[in-house]
Amino acid sequence: MAVRQARGTRDLPLVGSDRTYRWVNRIFAVLFRLMGYRFDVRGAEHVPAAGPAVLAGNHIGFLDFTFIGYAARDRGRLVRFMAKTSVFELPVVGRLMTAMRHIPVDRRHGARAYRRSLQLLDAGQLVGVFPEATISRSWLLKPFKRGAAGMAINRGVPLVPVVVWGGHRILTVDGHRSLRRRMPITIIVGEPLVPGDDETVDELSARLHLRMEGLLAAAIDTYPAEPRDDQDRWWLPYDRGGSAPDPETAAVLDREAVARIGDTFE
Repeated sequence: MAVRQARGTRDLPLVGSDRTYRWVNRIFAVLFRLMGYRFDVRGAEHVPAAGPAVLAGNHIGFLDFTFIGYAARDRGRLVRFMAKTSVFELPVVGRLMTAMRHIPVDRRHGARAYRRSLQLLDAGQLVGVFPEATISRSWLLKPFKRGAAGMAINRGVPLVPVVVWGGHRILTVDGHRSLRRRMPITIIVGEPLVPGDDETVDELSARLHLRMEGLLAAAIDTYPAEPRDDQDRWWLPYDRGGSAPDPETAAVLDREAVARIGDTFE
């Protein structure tokens, strides 16, 4: 039986014009200004100004990649993100993702995306990864997949932790969305983790998780907004007085969502 190849999964050139990517960045910058989003970007200097690196971000909303890219833009860099093939199959978005040379990930054939990411690192690019793989409904960090740490060790490149907080209030899972203006969005880029000579993938991944937990706590602690009322507590973690589910309950909700709608865009 023939296997259908998703749009955007064919190999793309490693180098070439970034005109589409920069054009899309300008559009998002205009939209962000129109919405009056209040960005607090810290640690952008930790994004390498040149050369390859893996950027590992937390995943709480559908716009996380745009916010991480926003922080990297301060360093004049573009990030090639790993994203599900289902995103590349969307009529307009898929064509843009392909033109920007992001990396389609088919969960059944992940090795191809991994090889593509290594090729991009060899070409001096920044590769963006969400080690949790899917959006966290607890807003706290889920267990990490090994890919981000594996790529960093495989190519001996820096592993840069990044956390975003507040972006989930704009657009995330379970129908949560808002067109509210002047939404604060915090982005913190941590110091790069350099793989040790004898460090294993699991050890580096655990070190990354610990570092990102600290960054996320700092982002939540210093976020300049509070819930307006009890109904607005959905965007705060359970251990911060919010109504978000605890990680164990969130994991059950994740499984139920996959069973209900499939492993699509989350």
